[in-house]
Order: sequence, then structure tokens, then C-alpha cells
Amino acid sequence: MSRKLKVVAVSGSLQRPSRTLVLVDQLLAALGEQIAIESRVISLGDIGPQFAGVLYRNQLPAAVEESIAAIESADLLLVASPVYRGSYTGLFKHLFDFVHHEALIDKPVLLAATGGSDRHALVIDHQLRPLFSFFQALTLPIGVYAVEKDFEGYEIASPALRERIALTVARAVPQLRDASPAATSTTPTAPAIRKPAPVALAA
Repeated sequence: MSRKLKVVAVSGSLQRPSRTLVLVDQLLAALGEQIAIESRVISLGDIGPQFAGVLYRNQLPAAVEESIAAIESADLLLVASPVYRGSYTGLFKHLFDFVHHEALIDKPVLLAATGGSDRHALVIDHQLRPLFSFFQALTLPIGVYAVEKDFEGYEIASPALRERIALTVARAVPQLRDASPAATSTTPTAPAIRKPAPVALAA
């Protein structure tokens, strides 16, 4: 049996309930309808307090280190953050500061964000996409941005947002099938990435 695509979703929201988590869950559900996946959600609302003041990777609690290892070993990343002051959350960036700079090379990344209004709609292309370009990841061509009016409480109420999710997944799935473990199982395994020595984060 072919191995399922390992999808790791990271939510930058610090709150529960969270519209960002609702968006993540809907994207995972839409992906699961089109391709066999094994999904995991990493919520900063759960692990954020454990690493907020940590400067070195070797000082991270075991649970946070395991979350970063999951990010580095995923077949697909789904990353989403609410918008604060025109960008992703600070803890979202802090988490990825610990990810090895070569761990995401050529890894598909689906980008998503939530905001209070349409004024932040460019956060995906102006903030998230450059971050993962640094990692040399393959950001998928269409991201999903949602605003408060797309929800009723913590449920998606906008047909336009549901269509955007469906289009994003439809455009992503062919690329994911090409990059899936089943499609590449006969190719040589890439060299393992060396675990980096502890390095202090830049000020």
C-alpha cells in the first residue's frame, strides 16, 4: 500500500477557538478528499509558551523539538497565521527561526492567512512567501486569505472562501502527487540533513 502524504499544518494563532485553525482544518479536509494524507496540526496556542523565551535549539523542550522535527520531515507544509501589524505572528516567525535552513529545500508549502479586513490580503505574497523562499521551499501558486466576514462565529459562511479553498487544493494536488512518496519511492533517498550545532538567534 502506498504511504500517505505526510502533511504538517502550522497555525500561528494563539487563541482557541480560532478562525485560523478553522481555515487550517478546512484545507486539510479538502486535501484529504483529493489525495491520501496523514495530517498533524501544530498550534502555537498550545506550544508557544514553551519556547517563547528560548534562544538556542538545544534548549527547546522535547515537545517543541519534536514539533520542529515533524515540520522538517513533512512531505507538505500547510502554514497559516492571523495578521498582526501587517505580518504573521511573532511566535510563528520564532518557531521557524529554529528550523534548519536546509530542511525545507524543495518542500511544497501551502500558504494561508486570516485578517480583520481585505487591507491585509497581500500578506501571503509580501510576508509568507518571502519567508519560505529563504528556505528554498516550493510555495504553491495559490494561497488562501480569509477575513472575519467570511465566518459566522467559528464556521466558514462564505461561498467565495469555500471556492477559494477548492481552487487552491485543485491547483495543488497535481504537484503533490508528483512529489508524493509513492511517486518517488524508486528514486535514491536524499542525503540526511545534519543536525546543526546550537547557534544563537540574531538580535
